[in-house]
Amino acid sequence: MFTRFEEYAAASMLGAPDSPPRLEGKLFFTNRWERDVFGLALSLSKAGCFEWEDFRQSLIASIGKWEAIDCANQPRWDYYERFLEALLNVVETSGMLSRGEIEAIATARRR
Repeated sequence: MFTRFEEYAAASMLGAPDSPPRLEGKLFFTNRWERDVFGLALSLSKAGCFEWEDFRQSLIASIGKWEAIDCANQPRWDYYERFLEALLNVVETSGMLSRGEIEAIATARRR
């Protein structure tokens, strides 16, 4: 069940360039990690770690960066890959974790 913050956050993205995938009016996640990263972004913002609008702008920039890559070299489109990239960027920018700490976590996860 969404609280007011979650409703605001999800609704603020509807119809915008950063709008999450939806199916039959509900948020659509293909994989569990997508739902987890979406929830993590909401939780961190709600806890005051960063402003939701800062995250949205980071997501829009991440999508724009992907769109700017020429088609021959563009990786497959994946909304939640852009979402994760934006979240990691805002986490680093906010000072919660350094780039080195983020990379160490990613490395440990791959093992």
